[in-house]
Amino acid sequence: MPNRLAHETSPYLLQHADNPVDWWPWSAAAFEEARRRGVPVLLSVGYSSCHWCHVMAHESFEDPATAEVLNEHFVAVKVDREERPDVDAVYMEAVQAATGQGGWPMTVFLTPDAEPFYFGTYFPPEPRHGMPSFGQILDGVRNAWADRRDEVGEVAGRIVADLAGRSLTGALPADRRPPGPEELHGALMGLTRDFDAVHGGFGGAPKFPPSMVLEFLLRHYARTGSAGALEMVQATGAAMARGGIYDQLGGGFARYAVDATWTVPHFEKMLYDNALLCRTYAHLWRSTGSDLARRIAVETADFMVRELRTDQGGFASALDADSDDGTGKHVEGAYYVWTPEQLRAVLGDEDAEFAATCFGVTEEGTFEEGASVLQLPDTEDLVDAERVASVKRRLLAAREERPRPGRDDKVVASWNGLAIAALAETGAYFDRPDLIQAATDAADLLVRVHMDWHARLHRTSRDGTPGANSGVLEDYADVAEGFLTLASVTGEGVWVEFAGFFLDTVLLQFTAEDGALYDTAADAEALIRRPQDPTDNATPSGWTAAAGALLSYAALTGSGLHRDAAERALGIVTALAGRAPRFIGWGLAVAEAALDGPREVAVVGPQGDPATIALHRAALLGTAPGAVVALGVPGTEEVPLLQDRPLVDGQPAAYVCRHFTCERPTTDPEELTERLRG
Repeated sequence: MPNRLAHETSPYLLQHADNPVDWWPWSAAAFEEARRRGVPVLLSVGYSSCHWCHVMAHESFEDPATAEVLNEHFVAVKVDREERPDVDAVYMEAVQAATGQGGWPMTVFLTPDAEPFYFGTYFPPEPRHGMPSFGQILDGVRNAWADRRDEVGEVAGRIVADLAGRSLTGALPADRRPPGPEELHGALMGLTRDFDAVHGGFGGAPKFPPSMVLEFLLRHYARTGSAGALEMVQATGAAMARGGIYDQLGGGFARYAVDATWTVPHFEKMLYDNALLCRTYAHLWRSTGSDLARRIAVETADFMVRELRTDQGGFASALDADSDDGTGKHVEGAYYVWTPEQLRAVLGDEDAEFAATCFGVTEEGTFEEGASVLQLPDTEDLVDAERVASVKRRLLAAREERPRPGRDDKVVASWNGLAIAALAETGAYFDRPDLIQAATDAADLLVRVHMDWHARLHRTSRDGTPGANSGVLEDYADVAEGFLTLASVTGEGVWVEFAGFFLDTVLLQFTAEDGALYDTAADAEALIRRPQDPTDNATPSGWTAAAGALLSYAALTGSGLHRDAAERALGIVTALAGRAPRFIGWGLAVAEAALDGPREVAVVGPQGDPATIALHRAALLGTAPGAVVALGVPGTEEVPLLQDRPLVDGQPAAYVCRHFTCERPTTDPEELTERLRG
């Protein structure tokens, strides 16, 4: 019989709806039930494409004996971390503080007042590698709760007090100063020390795609001409594009590589990774003209539209790492890897040998059981490009016949904001109006489904129905970023107006008096601590994303209020630039824009006029860090940057302004290009 999760919309929660565990969703009612029964709460947090979440579910939560213990002695609460990042952030901070590490599935035991007292991640069904079994953990917690309740309460109280003391409010530099040239150079030096000069990227295994750091380096190169900054971007971009982390047949990136060489990925594909990397490769092409960067940007955009677009026009969250290997068994990577025998079955002996050489498929394999992850070594120019394309088409068609990985079709507002920005720019750069239309459709969905009459955002939707959870800071910030980018590409000022609504909410609901930012709104559900994290992780933090959107909006509208808020928010980047540049990449990129101005470009002229189109394209392709572009006829009301910008002798014109000073207008796209070089 299905449990309470059967009424939820999250695909992850629905995966557990038929468990024998009597799961509750996160709710006041769950904790009231724990108080009524006098039992602790088991909080289990995961997400649909999490491999070890599926493993623990199969081993423990589908086991009737384990479920019997849980149901009798605990109230079990299941949370989708993508749906409730606030809950995840608060308890993950506690897990990391207590154990020195974290991850998913996250397993936390709470008092009925939601105070944590015991932590972990994955627990096996039997003791293994020095780890206790999940059953032993349940017995230990149950006995401690029964026999040492006062001690448990004291531990929980100390943990909550420690978390409460971690607020960053008051921790900003006294002058709220954004990073200057010295701090940004220091960040560059720190990244240089961590750079893997052999394989690209930063640090060792596991290795995550550093999209936000790469964006900072591109902007730093544009501002300073630093050859070292550009070299790190080019080397990392090429290594990822040719490695196993990139899907050489279907496009798109996996979540991370388990090794330092980008060879073997953890195979789930996330919308946010692909949106960020699509934009990064598009910007790399804009800076260098790289054919490889262009190909990867376009293929990644096409992957998002083909594989993640929902019927309502939004973008689904993820594709699973696991899929049926053809025998009924779910295996990680089964959809993506190849053996020489499989190549021969599809291509025949001669082309299979060619493909094996081209894509690094060996008898020994690079993955499990003799299978290989496809790579594309740096010999692309030495082989027959048409033959490579033919082989890829045939292998992709054959792969389409395999059982597909599951898709989490939950639409997350912030990740769709990132996708809107990436698709709009990629479509504009490479003359792909279909991509711009896909970005516009996603923006329409966010307005129709995710936004209420008070311009407040729902974090998620599914099948066109909004979820019950309120948007967090990253939702408002990333959606504003996406809308501002869409406005710059389409010239539709309504997207600037919507972005303004969301950023006003950031100022009213998420901002402290000293300029610090919280991840949840002032009127959101109260947790044991109000989450607040300025560091960038898999995506820009809400804090740095808000700083970027506020800065761009101020440049388009002339709002000193939003500019001041952006600069105060960037104070945390000043504090972290030298100490942790890998974890504040987007903040550093925004700081580069602030230092450059950012430059403001108003393109005025009749819509569809070839001269207007040429000036607009030159503006969008400018490499000045974080430059904002407004397009319209003179006096367009929605965008103040277009006010008082007449045509020049009846011809379309572009105006470039910076630091409250405007240059003379130009009607020449080449001259505009020169003005917008970093």
